Amino acid sequence: MNIHKIVITGGPCAGKTTAMSWIQNAFTKRGYRVLFVPETATELITGGVAPWTCGTNLDYQKCQMRLQLEKEAIFEQAAATMDVPKILIVCDRGALDNKAYMTDEEFAQVMDHLGTNEVALRDTYDAVFHLTTAAKGALEAYTLSNNAARTESPEQAAALDDRLLASWTGHPHLRIIDNSTDFEGKLERVIAEILSFLGEPEPFEIERKYLIRYPDLARLESLPNCEKVDIVQIYLRSDDDTQIRIRKRGSNGHYIYYRSEKRRVTAMRRIEVEDRLSEDEFQKLQANADPTARPIRKTRYCLSENNLYYEIDIYPEWSRQAVLELELRSEADEVVFPKGIEVIREVTGDDRYKNYSLAHHMLDEM
Repeated sequence: MNIHKIVITGGPCAGKTTAMSWIQNAFTKRGYRVLFVPETATELITGGVAPWTCGTNLDYQKCQMRLQLEKEAIFEQAAATMDVPKILIVCDRGALDNKAYMTDEEFAQVMDHLGTNEVALRDTYDAVFHLTTAAKGALEAYTLSNNAARTESPEQAAALDDRLLASWTGHPHLRIIDNSTDFEGKLERVIAEILSFLGEPEPFEIERKYLIRYPDLARLESLPNCEKVDIVQIYLRSDDDTQIRIRKRGSNGHYIYYRSEKRRVTAMRRIEVEDRLSEDEFQKLQANADPTARPIRKTRYCLSENNLYYEIDIYPEWSRQAVLELELRSEADEVVFPKGIEVIREVTGDDRYKNYSLAHHMLDEM
């Protein structure tokens, strides 16, 4: 059984409700059983349970997070019983959305209350699609009339949109759907991004990669829209030119594990298939490590800016340079670089800067 769980998130008046209808139609036609986990905050607030009716915001967030996770667990349990080949579980907001409504101290207390951590919550979802609020780029469409739980002004909505995006920054598959087209075009891009993630018809990955000057790490770590992630990547033996790797990804002692296969189509396009592993499975697969390749250890800074999602990789062997990578939906998409980043040159088609090559021979610095 093929079950994927994704999040549709974004600022107020971003088009999530209509997007759900489009997702239902588009993926039912493609043979998916589509299940929707309703937005928990709207359910609670319209039912009289809100931050302003509970004792404190912390009290409310504990209730909302617990209900959110219980609902998702029920949907996953039900999905596992369904006699269909493909299931798409769509969460109208996910657990990490709640982080945008809490202080860091409150969020830490909620994690302790639930007995979990941010990495486990964030990466339990297979993909996250952030729809930008109409208050940023489509102000004429911003309204409070279609959601009784919505109270934000356009300025507040834009600020909340930023906080929500920052909460999900660090997820391995985060996509931003902005207001650069009309609303119908925005919804078409939502469907296209989900199709691409699911591999319909094939899981294409379009990426651009650049060699950059060693960035100001203190500045990156100070940004609310940047998340630091530790990665260990090990390549396994393969009988053909397919690259098979296992990856340990997380922070602060909390990790998620993956196995992926990649096959190149063009210089910028690859077919990639990825599966989640348990820690035990990860440990066992290490026995099949390619003896000619050393493990890749790096620190990745995930940065959401300019409606793009950047990944800046810092290798311990380098002190003067780093690698910036971003995924695109089209090879013709324009690339805009983050503030403070100095590009040396593009290395998209330079195999020497692929992780597979660096595992076999780490290049000297320029």
